[in-house]
Amino acid sequence: MSRKPVVISAAQFIDNWSEEYGGHCTDYVQLAFITSCLSIFVGGIIIILMVRVIKYISGCCFLRYSIRFQLFTSKMPLLRFWKGRFQDVVLTMISAQTSVGRILVLLVFLFSIGSLIIYFINCYSVQQFCLSFEDQTIVIDLFFNLFFLFYFGLRFLAASDKLMFWVELNSIVDFFTITPVCMAFYLGRNWLGLRFLKALRLMELPKILQFLQITTSGTAIKLSKLLAVFLSTWLTAAGFLHWMENSGDPWVHPRNYQSLTYFECLYLIMVTMSTVGYGDVVVKTTLGRVFILFFIVGGLILFANLVPEIADIVGSRRLYTGSYVFVKGRKFIVVCGNITLTSVTAFLSDFLAQDRGEIATEIIFLGENPPSLELETVFKCYAAYTTFFQGSIMNSKDLLRVNMGSAEACLILADICSVHPYMEDTSNIMRVLSIKNHFPNTRVIIQIIQSSNKVYLPKLPGWDWRKGDSIICFAELKLGLIAQSCVVPGLTTLLTSLFIREDIQVQNMDFLIKYQHEIEGQNYKVMTQLLSNDFVGMSFKEVCRLCFLKLDLILLAIEFRSGNQGNSILINPSSIIKMHHNTMGFFIAASVQELRRAYYYCTQCHSGITNPELIVKCHCKGKSVKKPVLDSGKKTIIHSDMSSSDEQIAHSRSLGILSFLDFYSSSSRHAEEEEEEGASHISLDATGMFHWCEAVTFEKALLKSKRKLFGELRDHIVVCVFGDATSTMIGLRNFVMPLRASNFAFSELKDIVFVGNLEYLQREWEFIQNFPKLHLLKGSALSCADLKAAGIKYCSMCAVLSANATDAGNQTLVDTKSILATLNIRFLQFKQTPSTEHDRRR
Repeated sequence: MSRKPVVISAAQFIDNWSEEYGGHCTDYVQLAFITSCLSIFVGGIIIILMVRVIKYISGCCFLRYSIRFQLFTSKMPLLRFWKGRFQDVVLTMISAQTSVGRILVLLVFLFSIGSLIIYFINCYSVQQFCLSFEDQTIVIDLFFNLFFLFYFGLRFLAASDKLMFWVELNSIVDFFTITPVCMAFYLGRNWLGLRFLKALRLMELPKILQFLQITTSGTAIKLSKLLAVFLSTWLTAAGFLHWMENSGDPWVHPRNYQSLTYFECLYLIMVTMSTVGYGDVVVKTTLGRVFILFFIVGGLILFANLVPEIADIVGSRRLYTGSYVFVKGRKFIVVCGNITLTSVTAFLSDFLAQDRGEIATEIIFLGENPPSLELETVFKCYAAYTTFFQGSIMNSKDLLRVNMGSAEACLILADICSVHPYMEDTSNIMRVLSIKNHFPNTRVIIQIIQSSNKVYLPKLPGWDWRKGDSIICFAELKLGLIAQSCVVPGLTTLLTSLFIREDIQVQNMDFLIKYQHEIEGQNYKVMTQLLSNDFVGMSFKEVCRLCFLKLDLILLAIEFRSGNQGNSILINPSSIIKMHHNTMGFFIAASVQELRRAYYYCTQCHSGITNPELIVKCHCKGKSVKKPVLDSGKKTIIHSDMSSSDEQIAHSRSLGILSFLDFYSSSSRHAEEEEEEGASHISLDATGMFHWCEAVTFEKALLKSKRKLFGELRDHIVVCVFGDATSTMIGLRNFVMPLRASNFAFSELKDIVFVGNLEYLQREWEFIQNFPKLHLLKGSALSCADLKAAGIKYCSMCAVLSANATDAGNQTLVDTKSILATLNIRFLQFKQTPSTEHDRRR
């Protein structure tokens, strides 16, 4: 009698195997779950590739029919709706651009966290790796996964590249987490398996926090990303190890699994990443050991990079996000803009020079980014004077944090090496606008790269130079100094040595003897000091002579105060300007002790002293340093009849504001000189500050005949300009203006020949076409022939100017052309003829 085969269900089969292996999933059970996941993943890739191949073949072999088919399908309204509006709506929804989309993305994230929590509960409450189907949490998990399946379908419909969507991280997580839940209903057994992959959903945490506007700053976003990567890696690695150790090696019989809880695996992973390795929890399976072997390398790199960076961000937020505590009576300034290691070091080395006296002003730096390690070290070295806060000058809350309204001044630093100077200037101008909108009485000192951008600042509400608002233009400073050096050779070297201090290393005695004067000259700097009230009523020339002979000091300029025009710095002012009480002087001195002689000087006590070192504070009258104020009882009256003699007038050049009468006097005197010489056609501009002429066309100024240039120009100035049609404009106007000042007689004006690219010179010519005696020559300073054509051997001075290279990859090679041109000019030798020597003497 034949025996009937016994038919059992898949659930009974699984139960029998579970009883045999003590509740741990067998190879067949795990194979069923894993195979179902892989089959969907690989099958989807094969189908997508087959569709692409079919489309490619049909497009190549049946081009005519495929075009007809596309025309036919394009007329179908349903397909047009599918390819157009419906796909755009789905894409907008999953990208969280609408309220519905944000809710959908938020639900996906919350359900993923809920599914992960269910996994933690199952791992903690049961000892088996396979759970019975009677577990109540599977119903909740099933609801979550059905929602994930719906969201997966939306993402698939909205994806333009189906293949890339199929292999992205979130899709892989869905394949290996949603599919096992469906298989669990068929097998009647719930498998913990790969459900730990839900931890990878934590990678979406930064995006969710940005949707909810919880993280708005760049530091907070970066911190959330680092935490998400660390947590997802930690939880996923622990889940994989939990699976390996509780399943055992499939080729070993009997099974070599060990019952490790998920939290023990978390502990083991953390101990492994931190390289502590206590050894109380170890892996026993071969698969687990192989996994640890590879994970320890990647985990060590991850732990060593992410954890210190997270600690730095958290620590820096506590350190740099506070507020400045203002103490009444203590002065402080705010520095913002280009806060880098180079700019901060240069600023502090000059502002906090110890040999200039006691520093009673604190410096508050406000930077948009946290300081680097090198910059943080600089702040620690100057911790007694400096404080750094992270924030933006455009944010009103950050302005309140640094007490901008109580600051003595706000300095806005510019990046002079920026390849986009216009954007750098406009950014700083917007910072000024932000400060003036909230605190209009705060003094602002701004650095500007291009002089053309200065015109925007006086138009800002609250900008008032009478309150101390100042503009420092690098283009004007550089080109102005170069222009003055063309008139006074060596002036740039002198000023550079005064303002930029370089420590010279003394190598031996021969070096000390050879460079003795240069080493001693490094000690001299430009400093300010209130003048003694005994100088009141004296002219600048008288005070300058007395300081040089009796005090061993060099007086350069004074700060002149006028009730109508505010403060201005006058260099060598005319004799009609007399000293006021508490006049500020600008000196060249070696130390603060020497500088104090100008304040302590007393005509009664020090008139007979010949040794300057003996001039100290006397006791005949009390002198105390007061804040400079304008003596309203002794206002200087400036008369218009100042052209009596050259002895009474010293032409004034101002770094700030010049009195109109100063220009009027100088211009009227020169006008009289020119009339006497018969040059009545010479005129000045509307301000009377510069020589002016009718606009000269570009073609007329262009020197076409090089031989004609040889015979006409003598003792002129050659300017070699490097630039092309796309280069940033140098601003040749700033170079020409000092050389065409009205305090020069027209006969004293030297011809200026610009040698360079005509396309670039034509762009600059618009701004200098009203200045007389300007010429243009096509050529390059790298060519000896062009230099000879410019009359290099007959010129009195040669200047080399170069535009900023916007495409320069290496900043150290930016000045290559200028250096080569300088070498070319310097080593260019000419044969001296008797006529040449006669011309040079003349």
